[in-house]
Amino acid sequence: MNPGDRVRVSRAGVTNEGLVLPSSTPETLVVKLDGGYNVGISRAESDVEVLERDAHDVESAQEEGSASEIEFDDDLPTVSLISTGGTIASTVDYRTGAVTAQFDAEDVLRAVPDLAGRANYRGRVVANILSENMDPGIWQELARAIHEEIEAGADGVVVMHGTDTMQFSATAMALMLDSPVPIVFTGSQRSADRPSSDNVMNAVCAVEAAKSDCAEVLVCMHATQSDTACALHRGTRVRKNHTSRRDAFQTVGARPLGEIDYGTEEIEWQRSYTARGERDLALHDDLNENVDLLKFTPGMDIERHADFLRASEPDGLVVEGTGLGHVHTDFIPVLEDLVDAGTVVAMTSQCIEGRVCDRVYDTGRDLLDAGVVECGDTLPGTAKVKLMWALANHSSPRAAMREDLVGELQERSVPWE
Repeated sequence: MNPGDRVRVSRAGVTNEGLVLPSSTPETLVVKLDGGYNVGISRAESDVEVLERDAHDVESAQEEGSASEIEFDDDLPTVSLISTGGTIASTVDYRTGAVTAQFDAEDVLRAVPDLAGRANYRGRVVANILSENMDPGIWQELARAIHEEIEAGADGVVVMHGTDTMQFSATAMALMLDSPVPIVFTGSQRSADRPSSDNVMNAVCAVEAAKSDCAEVLVCMHATQSDTACALHRGTRVRKNHTSRRDAFQTVGARPLGEIDYGTEEIEWQRSYTARGERDLALHDDLNENVDLLKFTPGMDIERHADFLRASEPDGLVVEGTGLGHVHTDFIPVLEDLVDAGTVVAMTSQCIEGRVCDRVYDTGRDLLDAGVVECGDTLPGTAKVKLMWALANHSSPRAAMREDLVGELQERSVPWE
């Protein structure tokens, strides 16, 4: 029997029915019961009857490397599905019980049949990792892959990505690519093996967003805990605010760009955006990786951090300061020495909302005198990626950190509901 087959399993007087799932050991049969739970059963101690064979024969398709058969429709747009791994392209490793990235883009098409008929698809795998293993080198590979897909005629791109570092990758793509079509990041907080998985709805909404008129880098995830709508966040203004909730992603300091109703599939745009075809396709994929992000905290060993920074000689340093953008007074000379040595030092705030303003208190004025650059309301993680890009591509990285390049720095911070 193969994964996807429907079976009836009898053991010790108990009979269950369900679908066969992949198992890490030949001795164990893993079955998803109709109620949604997964059980592992000893094959030797069970009587198994195959009720229905899986029409797709997933196991043999994976072994042969065959692609899913989806008919091309001249009336449909072409959407490229690019997989980097993550929970949306994951399943459970039944040996350890952990979620493991192991599916490619074609497997996602088989796993989410609701995608059929919405677009013509091209699948491409850039990486197969959990997102904590993402690095700048993979960002560059991803940007080049997206550029190639758009150059080949894709009307939109969906990037399947782990949620933990999605906001960093989305920022990198927004800076590295001028795109005439939408680039939509999506993922899932819960793997497809779980009955509460959000992978189907997020994938469907992401494809619909990739067909839209908004030619920006978007993050498409659940807008609420229920399966009603997905929010479309600007990639440079979003952060993951919860470890496990399905609506973990929030736009900081503003409403999301839009929201897509899962029932009607209609998009309600709430803010202005760059429209499809407004920009010509271009790739700017150089990065300077010698950039650090430092969070200041009360009681931190200033001399130890100073020694580290002097030894590492970063080309760029983003400081996550307190409140309006402050650090301990004794740390200011350390930052001044870095600036004098050629390091671009940029200040952000630990606060979720609001912006840096170092002209209010003496500490802030001293930081400005030391040559520290204010980053307004740019998010700290976004600022790090931006500085990596600016050092490699902008004629004046210091000036770039004060400018809004791709929607990462808002002109004003105002209350909203």
